[in-house]
Amino acid sequence: MSGYFFESWVPGLVLWVLLYVSDYVCTIASARLYRAGANQHIVFEGSFEITPYYQKDIDALRRVSPRFLLALSGSIGVILYLWFSSRWLPDLAPLYPLCLGALILMECTVHMRHLRNLYFFRSLVAGTGLSGRIEYTRPFMLRLSAAEVLSFAGMYLVLSVVLMSWFFLGGALGCLSLGMQHLRLARTAGRSAPNPRDTPVISRGENVD
Repeated sequence: MSGYFFESWVPGLVLWVLLYVSDYVCTIASARLYRAGANQHIVFEGSFEITPYYQKDIDALRRVSPRFLLALSGSIGVILYLWFSSRWLPDLAPLYPLCLGALILMECTVHMRHLRNLYFFRSLVAGTGLSGRIEYTRPFMLRLSAAEVLSFAGMYLVLSVVLMSWFFLGGALGCLSLGMQHLRLARTAGRSAPNPRDTPVISRGENVD
């Protein structure tokens, strides 16, 4: 990929900000639908949010998150630093499309999940499409997420080879990093989880007295 998208810092930065904001907005929307009735059919153990950094804000359905604003500001600074560095030091030119691909394609992957969840939860709230009740333990939910993200990492890797693209290579590395992070969280949750036969699954928004 070449041209205006990489010759100027504006399009990449604008696209990243839009995707990152949309990610948070879609997460809040999905969490609201989950509490509005989708959790009568599908239950996730622990927090609805996978990323520990955002769990408190998502659990509280916080529309404006200081954590989110801090992370967004930091990512904007990194993007600008990489773009200007690639202009000052030509040897570092591949770093900008590589890192931009990691950020943008990872968000595109996450948005695929958001779109699916929004449709799925709306159907559950409307009472169509599913009967009965499914419970996901925390380790299984994290492993399932890792498998999905790692499959996208493989696809982006193939595209990077076919297209000789630093951008798609960055997407592959970004999704690989996220998938491995979810696997580590799954192992941690598995070690700390009680026996599911002895302890009921607790979904976010439910209290146990």
